[in-house]
Amino acid sequence: MKKSRGHKSDHGKGGGDEAAILETEDLDFTGGMGGKGVPDPDTISLASVTAVTTNVSNKRSKPDIKMEPSAGRPMDYQVSVTVIEARQLVGLNMDPVVCVEIGDDKKYTQMKESTNCPYYNEYFVFDFHVPPDVLFDKILKVSVIHSKNLLRSGTLVGSFKLDVGTVYSQPEHQFFHKWALLSDPDDITAGCKGYVKCDIAVVGKGDNIKTPHKSTETDEDDIEGNLLIPEGVPAERQWARYYVKVYKAEGLPKMNTSIMANVKKAFIGENKDLVDPYVQVLFAGQKGKTSIQKSSYEPIWNEQIIFTEMFPPLCKRMKVQIRDSDKVNDVALGTHFIDLRKIANDGDKGFLPTLGPAWVNMYGSTRSYTIMDEHQDLNEGLGEGVSFRARLLISLGVEILDTSSPEIMSSTEVQVEGVPKISESATGKVEEFFLFGAFLEATMIDRKIGDKPINFEVTIGNYGSEIDNVGKPSPSGGKKSGGDGDEEESELIHGSSDEEAGDDDNDLVSVSATPPMKPVITDRNYFHLPYFERKPCIYIKSRWQDQRRRLYNANIMDNIADKLEEGLNDVQEIIKTEKTYPERRLRGVLEDLSNGCSQFLTLANKDQNQPGRTKLDKERLKSCMRELESMGQQAKTIRTQVKKNTVRDKIKLVQNFLQKLRFLADDPQHSVPDIYIWMMSNNKRIAYARVPSKDILYSGVEEETGKDCGKVKTIFFKLPGKKGFGAAGWTVQAKTEIYLWLGLNRQRKDFLSGLPNGFEENKMLKGPGSQSAPPISLTYMMKQIFQLRGPFVPGSQPVAADRSGLSDPFARVFFSSHSQVTEVLNETLCPTWDQLMVFDNVELFGEVGELRDDPPIIVIEIYDQDTVGKAEFMGRTFAKPITKMADEHYGPPRFPPQLEYYQIYRGNCAAGELLAAFELLQIGPNGKADLPPIEGPTDIDRGPILPVPLGIRPVLSKYRIEVLFWGLRDLKRVNLAAVDRPRVDIECAGKGVQSSLIQNYKKNPNFSTLVKMFEVDLPENELLHPPLNIRVVDCRAFGRYTLVGNHAVTSLRKFIYRAADKNGNDWNVHEEIIVNMEPEPTVKKMETMVKLESGSDAVVKIEVCEDEKGGKKKKRKKGGEEVEEEELDESMLDWWSKYFASIETLMEILKAQEAAMADAEEKEEHDNAADGEIKPDESTVKGKRGKAKKDKKKAGLGDMPEKKKKKIDELKVYPKELENEFDYFEDWLHSFNLFRGKAGDDEDQNVADEDRIIGKFKGSLCMYKVPVADEIQREMGFDSNMGMFQNIPTNDPINILVRVYIIRATDLHPADINGKADPYIAIKLGKSDIKDKENYISKQLNPIFGKSFDIEATFPMDSTLTVSIYDWDLVGTDDLIGETKLDLENRYYTKHRATCGIPSKYSIHGYNVWRDPLKPTQVLAKLCKDGKLDGPHYGPGGRVKVANHVFFGPTEIEDENGLKKQTDEHLALTVLNHWEDIPRVGCKLIPEHVETRPLLNPDKPGIEQGRIEMWVDMFPKDMPAPGPAIDISPRKPKKFELRVIIWSTDEVILEDDDIFTGEKSSDIFVRGWLKGQQEDKQDTDVHYHSLTGEGLFNWRFIYPFDYLQAEEKIVLSKKESMFAWDETEYKIPARLNLQVWDADHFSADDFLGAIELDLNRFPRGAKTAKQCSINMILNEQDVPMVSIFKQRRIKGWWPFLARDENDELELTGKVEAELQLVTAEEAEKSPVGEGRNEPEPLEKPNRPDTAFLWFLMPFKAIKNLVCNQYFWLTIKLVVALLLVLILGLFIYSMPGYMVKKLLGA
Repeated sequence: MKKSRGHKSDHGKGGGDEAAILETEDLDFTGGMGGKGVPDPDTISLASVTAVTTNVSNKRSKPDIKMEPSAGRPMDYQVSVTVIEARQLVGLNMDPVVCVEIGDDKKYTQMKESTNCPYYNEYFVFDFHVPPDVLFDKILKVSVIHSKNLLRSGTLVGSFKLDVGTVYSQPEHQFFHKWALLSDPDDITAGCKGYVKCDIAVVGKGDNIKTPHKSTETDEDDIEGNLLIPEGVPAERQWARYYVKVYKAEGLPKMNTSIMANVKKAFIGENKDLVDPYVQVLFAGQKGKTSIQKSSYEPIWNEQIIFTEMFPPLCKRMKVQIRDSDKVNDVALGTHFIDLRKIANDGDKGFLPTLGPAWVNMYGSTRSYTIMDEHQDLNEGLGEGVSFRARLLISLGVEILDTSSPEIMSSTEVQVEGVPKISESATGKVEEFFLFGAFLEATMIDRKIGDKPINFEVTIGNYGSEIDNVGKPSPSGGKKSGGDGDEEESELIHGSSDEEAGDDDNDLVSVSATPPMKPVITDRNYFHLPYFERKPCIYIKSRWQDQRRRLYNANIMDNIADKLEEGLNDVQEIIKTEKTYPERRLRGVLEDLSNGCSQFLTLANKDQNQPGRTKLDKERLKSCMRELESMGQQAKTIRTQVKKNTVRDKIKLVQNFLQKLRFLADDPQHSVPDIYIWMMSNNKRIAYARVPSKDILYSGVEEETGKDCGKVKTIFFKLPGKKGFGAAGWTVQAKTEIYLWLGLNRQRKDFLSGLPNGFEENKMLKGPGSQSAPPISLTYMMKQIFQLRGPFVPGSQPVAADRSGLSDPFARVFFSSHSQVTEVLNETLCPTWDQLMVFDNVELFGEVGELRDDPPIIVIEIYDQDTVGKAEFMGRTFAKPITKMADEHYGPPRFPPQLEYYQIYRGNCAAGELLAAFELLQIGPNGKADLPPIEGPTDIDRGPILPVPLGIRPVLSKYRIEVLFWGLRDLKRVNLAAVDRPRVDIECAGKGVQSSLIQNYKKNPNFSTLVKMFEVDLPENELLHPPLNIRVVDCRAFGRYTLVGNHAVTSLRKFIYRAADKNGNDWNVHEEIIVNMEPEPTVKKMETMVKLESGSDAVVKIEVCEDEKGGKKKKRKKGGEEVEEEELDESMLDWWSKYFASIETLMEILKAQEAAMADAEEKEEHDNAADGEIKPDESTVKGKRGKAKKDKKKAGLGDMPEKKKKKIDELKVYPKELENEFDYFEDWLHSFNLFRGKAGDDEDQNVADEDRIIGKFKGSLCMYKVPVADEIQREMGFDSNMGMFQNIPTNDPINILVRVYIIRATDLHPADINGKADPYIAIKLGKSDIKDKENYISKQLNPIFGKSFDIEATFPMDSTLTVSIYDWDLVGTDDLIGETKLDLENRYYTKHRATCGIPSKYSIHGYNVWRDPLKPTQVLAKLCKDGKLDGPHYGPGGRVKVANHVFFGPTEIEDENGLKKQTDEHLALTVLNHWEDIPRVGCKLIPEHVETRPLLNPDKPGIEQGRIEMWVDMFPKDMPAPGPAIDISPRKPKKFELRVIIWSTDEVILEDDDIFTGEKSSDIFVRGWLKGQQEDKQDTDVHYHSLTGEGLFNWRFIYPFDYLQAEEKIVLSKKESMFAWDETEYKIPARLNLQVWDADHFSADDFLGAIELDLNRFPRGAKTAKQCSINMILNEQDVPMVSIFKQRRIKGWWPFLARDENDELELTGKVEAELQLVTAEEAEKSPVGEGRNEPEPLEKPNRPDTAFLWFLMPFKAIKNLVCNQYFWLTIKLVVALLLVLILGLFIYSMPGYMVKKLLGA
């Protein structure tokens, strides 16, 4: 069997013919048993056998058939940017504004005045509806502008840019709290211009954002460690030049864009090329263009475009476009993207980006002239091009700049300059390629096309295209025409090497299109072309640079990757179907991988010195070889580690290999363009298929050959461009079986060898030379006749299609040119056909053996039969049959075939699954007599429809399904009428049960009968269980039924009842299990939290040795000491103390988990690298950068417990919805969404699904085999009516008090033009509708509400609580920002007890008061009673016993007056907090908590609009009433007054030169302010004429302010502008700014220096001016830090700083100041005056009189002026005056003399 090539029988043991016998040993051989001996053949399931030996593409994996282009379709995205603050901005006394721009959208923050570190905290949202590629290429730019106002645009300080794609590729699609480094694009030598701290997140539809909790944000002052750059990019980025050289282009399309061109041509008759091309390159937001080459289809530019940009750039793609210059508008002719990641390597042995010189191929719309091109988008690079457009010769290089050298251009403007011409051979030797194709079959041609003759046109580049006049030599010398103009010479050159081709080759004319042929009808939807035994062929000769090596290497890697992917799919299939030994298959996969890698190393290194090898080729080869070598090593290592329990983890690792291989295989430098096959009907282009040239490239070495070269491949045609979107793209345009071969002309001898054998060639010419010419058609002599049998069993859940949401499906099976239809099933959701389809007399051409190994594909399409109109398409899937030859035995292991699941696709989205099996049986010489008989079950009489045969039919057994009918919820109207008397029908495998009728849905939507059951025969194999249908109908008058909605439960597995583990259940009842509780539960809780990741080394033991604690205490920046003061005063603590403490814990837990994960990963990498060499690439780099962070984190864990010394009782903060943690509270009551109507196209998939939900059915299912096993019988013993559903509460209506606490919202989507919102809360439950409109919060995106609402409700009518946040508007209606819905009913009934969270401590007064009306003892007693447990028994010494667990705890409690009394409550609470440890009935009870819920807006489905933090308590009305609600109103800021006395300054730099005395002096004054915009700025008086920089002031500033201690922020309220309606509240950090100025009378004052003191943490002042130095600010860590809120009074010297010309900080003065903080009450008691005023005035400073000395000594001053300072100037002035005088006199006396002279007087 000479062509068992590629993956037909990869393991190649023997030929393919004996495969059946070999299969079991074959498995052993590939499965790498590792010396465990051969497995017993019975243990090998059939699927795994076929998986190992043959590539059956009907695995669950998608067949390699992509039906629809997904690129280019617009999607919704939201980019949110929070600008928090800026630091270290370069410049003096600036007023900075931050501008954020994405593409053309710009948004600005407010301006902050005279500060170098402004704090903004502003949030911007950009909404986009564009294709992903367009969005990811947009540049996001953050720039800081100095002093911008309405009139002037301000000056740019610096900017930072990256593309949106970089953000999206980050983990969680976001950068959080990172510092963007600003640089000045006009001056690249300048270095860093400052930093902006921001959060950037990109959210697509359905992405969930994980925002770290917005709590008291700890200022991470470590800027360098938190730069805004992706992992692996060095922090110090350098400037680099990117040189893009553009040489020339070929094969531009004949453009006729303007009608004028035709008119011109008619008049002038000039026949010029009608295109004026130029090349435009876009990179990092900059645009460069070459010159325009007038009227040329083969333009030559020889220019280079130079970009200057940071390296590595944060923009991934460079866009190169050829454009046609036109007076009206320029159009793109073609676009190519250069992915910078593919042309560089950042490893240790990596290389800078480099490319070419190489040709890049551009693809776009079709080449025919049209005035309006409907596919213009394709030329812009959106979507998959449908035709070759041109190719462009470019190269790219990068040079890192040394910015210190003087001759460097400092601006980043794009430059364009000429470059020398490139030699012809630089891109490789031009070779002649030969492309051959044979069309074996063309079926499934869409009927809509019409029955005009159809033909296929194949093009490669411009060869073969009829528009580009084949055959006539084109002006460039025939190189492109593919005709015979230039052939003679080329033949002479190549002739010598062309032995096989013969000499007559030169009259070979390419045949690029098949002859047109009228299609023949297959069935209602499709035609086929009647090729029968005569198959048309095409062949094209073309000339390209010979760069096959690139394609060969890509092919080798692709082959390895394909094999790996297939193997992985197999392993996953084995795991999914729970077959045995997945680990063996994985070992086999890894073995193949390492063999493949070593093979690559031997093959790839050939042809090193081929002409046209570029630097990139060499570097890529080196890096690919390195990568594959290490991959091979790692594969070996992992292979030894694969155990049964590690299979899943290892699969993940191997999937990373797969991605890496795919990435490496894609070569950025193109060679031969891709092949396009167009289907033409009546010369109109209808549909196309694109075949990458590398896939069909021939090589003498098998591994290098393309995967489809010389093979028959099924190709589906699709509509071009946007036509293919949506439903139109679902239908197949045509399905063809094509054989393709591409290779050098001289390798042509075996181009037919892969075809199915048994044909004769038909040549175009008869004659002597014809034997070497390729055939134009093939006639098949051999044909085999087969019968195809396809048993159909349940198809699981295709998309519902009718208005009603049900469908009447039938399936259509296509095989070759035959098609058959199953019966139509009426009104079902999950069709079960149970039908055997038999195709008789299918004729297939070719050899028996080949057909056996690679039978044609079967296509199954599922339609929905409509009573009127055409059947509607619902999905399609592909399969390959198992083939049996006439001489084979029909029996195990291959027959009868196994049922398999096939994924059904509709467009790009999965639309269900189909269970089927197909076999193809050869009809031998004796006719059908030899075929195995069809034995069906005999009891069914269905006329002509055959049931599925027994061998294939799965083994059935009897199951009982119990259904719990609880109620229906949220039913919408159906056909405009409200649902009134609904009923639920349950159906599974043809059997079913109906619920009782709900008499009045409005009054009580619950069912009266709770449990019903039915019995049904289901397959033993749980994976084959059919879906169960839930259908709700409304019974209307006159016996009419209306379908309301339905739900299909696809997997019944979770409802199968499995009896509890015997031994686990009754542990030894006599033995007591002691649960040891430490008296300090908070620490305990902490420990258990950390231990979650016990696999890692991050388990932190809680003992911290004493001295370490002491040491850490000092270093704790915040919180530590402050709390100690508070501890004395319990009354200071409130609910918010508890909340903030809890958030801190949450942050730490998250950090701990992160650290643990990171450690685990590190360990993993370590394990892998330990054996092979350590990966040279990223891991080491990442490790270094990551380690520093990790150590920090570990240190962080160490001080966790001692922080808990605060003893604040905590609650649990859930970073997501509560139900997410507890499995949606479906422990016994499940909610099934009811759908109605059609599922939309994948574009609106989510939207449609939301809209299609018409209500919910609440209930549950339970299934088990009958007859019932004893232990189940025993469990059912209580009440047989209820079956398995024992202990279930009744579903009668109950009244409940719902108390909703809403704490705050974060990151709301701005609703107003100013980028803010005015949010307020609205709550809806049943008929209650609360709108808290008057308490809206002005202009705030992170509002703190702190409110609770009480609502009375009745279950089951009011079960859904909706909490929405609206934006208040003065005029017009208020807009909904977002809403969240909670299902209260499931919460109420869950056994996790979600009615009222259980606190960790019991107290009867204070901030932690017990909220539940039931005390812990009562709750515990009730739980024990319900669970039929023994207990609780309270014993002496603080112990309690429940079942067989003993708990310990404290037994005393203090009341308000401090009296202690005995109580069991603590004990009971201890048990409740550990309820999950109780056997049998235990589960985690819900703790006191706060949940964070995303807010969604129906208009923007799937994209979060913000989050809300809240919790809900529910109290039944028949219980004692609960106490008053906890007060969670926001903390009021405390009023303080800061008094700052400026005593004196020293060493202030002297700015003025005295005009008269020449001395340096300064007129010093000090300015200070506390609040943001200098609103409260105060100035001292001026100390004039200080000669030493000393100034005496004795001046007092007074700053009253409101301060939130918990958040460490100052709160100020002010109107934003004159027109603002109300005041807006701002929170800003408490920072005191002091500045020193030089006063000038006439010009603006000069700024000399400044210092900013963070009142919570600033360096302690120096005792004397001498000790005060610049280091107090620069090296903060060495200086003791103080907080004014603790010390209350501080005096000392602080330095003033400013930046010099080189942006270095320098000392510009020192100030002696005294800071005193008093509360507002104290300030009232002892007031003080501002400046030196009463009360408590300060004395006048004793300033020396030097200031006015020069008045007393005018002569001295004049002497100084004339003699010293301005000596020469004075002399010059005198001389000049004399000259002017003389000139004046001359002019004055001149006329008189003239007259005298003239008159001679």
